[in-house]
Amino acid sequence: MIKLGVNTVLFKAYSLREACRAIGKAGYDGIEISAIKGMCEHLNLDDWKKDKVEILSITDEFGLELLSTEVASLDRDRLLKAFEACAEIGIPVVNIGPGGKSDDEVSLKQSVETLNSLAELAAQYKVTLCVKAHVGAAIYNTPTTLYAMEQIDNPWFGIDMDPSHIHRAGEKPEEALPSVLSRVRHVHIRDCKGLGPSPGEPANQACGRGDINLFGYFKAMVEGKFSGPVCLEVIGPDLDLVEASIIAAESYGYMNACLKILGAR
Repeated sequence: MIKLGVNTVLFKAYSLREACRAIGKAGYDGIEISAIKGMCEHLNLDDWKKDKVEILSITDEFGLELLSTEVASLDRDRLLKAFEACAEIGIPVVNIGPGGKSDDEVSLKQSVETLNSLAELAAQYKVTLCVKAHVGAAIYNTPTTLYAMEQIDNPWFGIDMDPSHIHRAGEKPEEALPSVLSRVRHVHIRDCKGLGPSPGEPANQACGRGDINLFGYFKAMVEGKFSGPVCLEVIGPDLDLVEASIIAAESYGYMNACLKILGAR
């Protein structure tokens, strides 16, 4: 079954407990716990052992699974801490960006070499490392994603397929997804108005408010028998608790309805 979650970066102005309380009340199955240094560290990788019991206690209290974490860094030492923490806490997926720059063959090759090396490290901890196509990065669209898939033959490496980045690359995400779905292990999801380069104001990233055919995207997921986590990732300025909760709840209602119509929930 596809499990729905929220990246806690949406609640970056609040504690993990406050975030989980709101996410649980909205109906989600779990969370993607943010470990983005300098932005939102609900998972503090420099002191995770001290926080492990509290993290597990909070998620258990609100009936939420730890679906993934976003580290958003290619720093080997930081990712080593992330893999160790995830193995101990029980977080199956670590999400990062590809780095590099678009339309540069040398940069793309360097990015893939780095990802390959990091995937080997993730394999030692039996944690899946996922990367997503990202606006402005070396891997930014479907062709560059397929290149990474071809070059990295490691079962602990996967694709984090974010429709908003594929949309901003000028593609239709619902049409692009089937070609990469065999290696997709995680989905970051949000809506987007226009072609960016940014995804827009947080409120317009709520599922159903933008220009992306997210129903078609979920249809492609279900038809392709995807069964991993789908986590709402909304970025931007700090929101108050009401604003963040509305975005989370509205997005859950949209995604849950799509999956019910498709017979997948």
